Amino acid sequence: MGTLSSTPIPQVSVIIPSYNTADMIGRCLDSVFAQTYRDFEIVVVNDGSPDTPALERVLEPYRSRITYIRQENKRCAGARNTAIRQSRGAFLAFLDSDDTWLPEHLALQMELFQKDPSLDLVYSDALLMTDGPKPKTFAEKCPSEGQPTFEALVVEQCQIPISTVVARRDALAKAGEFDESLRQCEDYDMWIRAAFHGAKIAYRRNPQARLNLGRPGSLGAARIRLSEAYCRILEKTAKTLPLTTAQRELVLQRQTQARAVYLVEEGKHQLRERHPDKARELFAEANRHLRLPKLSIAVRGLQLAPRAAGTLIAMWERFRVAL
Repeated sequence: MGTLSSTPIPQVSVIIPSYNTADMIGRCLDSVFAQTYRDFEIVVVNDGSPDTPALERVLEPYRSRITYIRQENKRCAGARNTAIRQSRGAFLAFLDSDDTWLPEHLALQMELFQKDPSLDLVYSDALLMTDGPKPKTFAEKCPSEGQPTFEALVVEQCQIPISTVVARRDALAKAGEFDESLRQCEDYDMWIRAAFHGAKIAYRRNPQARLNLGRPGSLGAARIRLSEAYCRILEKTAKTLPLTTAQRELVLQRQTQARAVYLVEEGKHQLRERHPDKARELFAEANRHLRLPKLSIAVRGLQLAPRAAGTLIAMWERFRVAL
């Protein structure tokens, strides 16, 4: 367990969870120390990482300038909660250890709070770092339009990349801790709760961070997990928050849509695994809510010629259903 510094309390606490990112966390920390805004502390939580020896070798040159905490694995939500409890700043800035900030990020975000003291949380656009020739921005894939209210977050009219967020500690405390029962999308759950409890949110349209999307893994499996997590969070929201009638109807409608998207993604997975009967059942159930011609064709085709499922796989790899 790291010990806190006896130096004056900083304005901003930078929260960095780490799991299997020994090869990237150096760049992450360098981007924080390169900030033009200087009134911050950094709390790094080693979340039971299997690369701990390598991670601690990388962190050694930084140890006098950071608070380092080592704990058993509690996933991102648990690591962030630990870091928040050990931090001291009135503002919390979140940065995943495989992402980086542009030098003006903290200065620009804190400027928003200075201009409008009623703000509780601010975020920005970010560059998506992939293997492609030219990085796209987060907003090109996940746009934010209008005021980021509870309703706008529920329908994903506004979407918040966590590595760009700076928030008042008190606003997040009012919403409660990150939900450690969630394996994914725990940040989305937090933003929904914060907005519901009155947090005023704003964003900048210029990219202020670089998000690393190049780590290995199955994109298909990732989409299944994300859609399943989104559905679970909406179900939780409907059960645990004292919503108005209109808010409850909106959340339940989005939950139904999220469930349908999950079924489509799981159906595509079953196609890849050569289980056409299971894929047909999943597509049929999804289409009872989505009513998409392409799904209807797939269901009919798998019913008439299940052995031809392989010919559908390439087509479905490019098919996306948006909420």
